Amino acid sequence: MTTVGAPLTHAFAQAIITSDPTKDAAAMGAARTAIIDFLACTIAGAGDRTTDLLADAVGATLPGDAILVGSTRRTDPLVAAVVNGYAGHVLDYDDVHASVRGHPTTVIIPALLGLAAERDFAAEALLASYVVGLEAMARLGLSLGSKHYENGFHATATLGTVGATAAITHLTRASVEETTIALGLAATQSSGLRLQFGYDAKPYHAGMAARSGLLSARLAAAGFGGAPDFLDNPVGFHSAYSFGVDRLQAVTENWGAPWQIVAPGLTLKAYPCCTASHPVASLGIELNREELAADAIEHITFTYPPGADAALVVTKPNNGIEARFSPEYVFAAALIDGALRIDHFDERPVEPRLMALAERASRRHDDSAPRMSSDPKTRFVILDVALRDGTTITRRFDGLPGVTDPTTKFREATAGHPSFTDIPSLVRTMNSAADLHRLLALLGQDAVQNLH
Repeated sequence: MTTVGAPLTHAFAQAIITSDPTKDAAAMGAARTAIIDFLACTIAGAGDRTTDLLADAVGATLPGDAILVGSTRRTDPLVAAVVNGYAGHVLDYDDVHASVRGHPTTVIIPALLGLAAERDFAAEALLASYVVGLEAMARLGLSLGSKHYENGFHATATLGTVGATAAITHLTRASVEETTIALGLAATQSSGLRLQFGYDAKPYHAGMAARSGLLSARLAAAGFGGAPDFLDNPVGFHSAYSFGVDRLQAVTENWGAPWQIVAPGLTLKAYPCCTASHPVASLGIELNREELAADAIEHITFTYPPGADAALVVTKPNNGIEARFSPEYVFAAALIDGALRIDHFDERPVEPRLMALAERASRRHDDSAPRMSSDPKTRFVILDVALRDGTTITRRFDGLPGVTDPTTKFREATAGHPSFTDIPSLVRTMNSAADLHRLLALLGQDAVQNLH
């Protein structure tokens, strides 16, 4: 079947399969850095109780050669994609991208690692296909506008399915026709609701998108049929998901010029909680260093632009998982403890000493400010602290904090265990198929045993 009558889907597919990011040193370097960050999150997440629960439920005992990161088990590639995607996102410590308004790497890399069990390819090819998958995911995010996320969809899941498929079709050098079918199959599996934030289902979104992306490419390669016009069809992806605010041309506009992994680029998380809470976390740590005592505070007010706290769905968390989505609790932990650790956000009940301050915080919106969008300039938080002595402190944070070099994050997330020490240096230099095989061998070790 041809894509006559589907010019935009055809152009999108053509851009995906003909791209060559290997010629762009900045893009390839950014990809290496992002993968180090992702692997830090995934190795740490492999030890989470719910990762094991998911692995057992989805059939990790099935035969296959695909690795489960942080485990000696091998399994079916589709199962591995689910589990690795989940492990990468379960701690909410993985990267984000403004154009996606979500987490691209924890979807795309698990799909590519699943493919590595079926095909022999070079590490450089994996890096390049990851860049292309992220480009597709980000361009699609730009084309949808803000309503997709604000109306309840989790873009990591909905856009991730297409991004993972794009990465696979690029790596396998699929034809344009095959790619349009694969993308359409991905789009019809595109799902994930923000109502799951604070539950185990939220990181499952990343895993199911990785699996669906790999499966979509597999089905199309096998000759399975599907609509070849998911972008052009009047009852296609945008008519269903954009709520009338789409900008269709953005899916191919300025493709790779620059690559989205370069500009606006990824934000590598500094804290293991929802990205939207990171500005108040940084402000809390700053005030801790200035020795502001929690007992001196009467009330705290966070002011956001419209839409900026859409992901922060919890005000009074019951446990650390819910607390990832509560700026009130995040600020309290940052101010009182002077840092945010993974154990601040585990399954245990929230700490009363932190909730005592969190309950004195509230939010408001500055309706005169531009609505938050993919433009980082629209993101800010204003912090007003009313003290018991009648004075006030006002601080503002624009944009997002992040880390530029995840080396320390990797070391801390993997507890500095020697089994994983060589991974960052290998990722920074890997190019050949042999390099990728070595990486897979290092990843296929037992994280639970090594980290404890």
